[in-house]
Amino acid sequence: MARIIIVDDEKNIRRNLAVFFESLGHHARAAEGGAEAIAALGDEPADLVLTDVRMAEMDGLRLLEEVKRRDPATVVVLMTAFATVENAVAAMKAGAQDYVTKPFTLDEIRRTVDRALELRGLRLENRELRSAVEQAPMLETESAAMRRLLDTARQAAASDATILLTGESGAGKNVLARKIHQLSPRHDYPFVTVNCTTLSEQLLESELFGHMRGSFTGAVKDKPGRLEAAHQGSVFLDEIADLTPALQTKFLRFVQELSFERIGGERTIQVDARIIAATNRGLESEVAAHRFREDLFYRLNVITLRVPPLRERADDVVPLARWLLRAAGLRNRRPSLRFNAEAETALRRYRWPGNIRELRNAVERAAVLCRRDEIAPDDLPDSIFREPGEAAAAAAAGAGQRSPSLEDVEREHIRRVLAETATLEEAADTLGINVTTLWRKRRRYGIE
Repeated sequence: MARIIIVDDEKNIRRNLAVFFESLGHHARAAEGGAEAIAALGDEPADLVLTDVRMAEMDGLRLLEEVKRRDPATVVVLMTAFATVENAVAAMKAGAQDYVTKPFTLDEIRRTVDRALELRGLRLENRELRSAVEQAPMLETESAAMRRLLDTARQAAASDATILLTGESGAGKNVLARKIHQLSPRHDYPFVTVNCTTLSEQLLESELFGHMRGSFTGAVKDKPGRLEAAHQGSVFLDEIADLTPALQTKFLRFVQELSFERIGGERTIQVDARIIAATNRGLESEVAAHRFREDLFYRLNVITLRVPPLRERADDVVPLARWLLRAAGLRNRRPSLRFNAEAETALRRYRWPGNIRELRNAVERAAVLCRRDEIAPDDLPDSIFREPGEAAAAAAAGAGQRSPSLEDVEREHIRRVLAETATLEEAADTLGINVTTLWRKRRRYGIE
């Protein structure tokens, strides 16, 4: 049965609806207004929120926005005596599942709620299926090094120790972070991800710590941060090396004390959260170059796990590609897709500098463009068929025939992908990174 929160400023309505849904076997909780409903959500997540539209202080549309921000999977059904097409359109655009007008019968509201919960169940089932298909195999391996990594991760997951994941972009650090959370005693609580590369300093600070209304231009209301959302769960900071010096200082205090203040706020907020951080850069060298705080590095470097690149897991490439193709086939309504032997040989021979992200993109492209049910080599990206070491040889030629460094190889690979694609977005997608990261790498390597 479902957990339902009923929000209405009319006492008789919310009380009668709560009694009715309890009689149907649901767990129902009544709230007089939006603030009380949000407090109830903080105590226990809900499957469905049934709320009036016109209420004092916080109306139903504002409550809808806040519910969806906290948990997009929570279904919201709006009730109103002021039914208009404009209200219905606004509600649906904001994410409402359904819209009922007062007065309604108990049978009408039951059917509406049953339908909304059924759709929610189907969405969750579909999401779980895709997640199982796409994520489960990422950590299945024939690699001895990967198996040792997973054994250590399982042991570390049982503790609350801070974990630092290192490794190249696209190697699967985010998947391992989520797995650690799932194996931990905190698995029933939120797993919150913050990508440190995608926002400006001010927006990232607000995303992490939250802000108070009026604390900066555009702060029109109080907003809790992602760290608050991770209470009792885990917070995963991806690409933590991209934190600015000011944010490193503020985050250091959180790591030490698990407390902070919102931007513009004075109240100290205490949060119980497990910290997992990831980086594709060597933090030791960042510390030596005075780009990363040494004290923060030592706070994060409690348990360090290196996620190996895909080229060090050669035996895993084809099994991963088959799993990814199954997921891509489900998404594109082509469940019978498969690789032929020649295509699997090509996948196995390629070194995958973009790691699992590049493999996923290659498989998705093949699933979309293949005209048959069997994927052949000509359905795969041209880059897969370049001679092994071609990019490295080009980098060596431009560096006095010395052995190419990893940066030389990455620089040449980025230069080649940029030359072969029409836009930065397309290049970033091919490389398996976001546009902001690509822009930073172009600046770092001096690529025009």
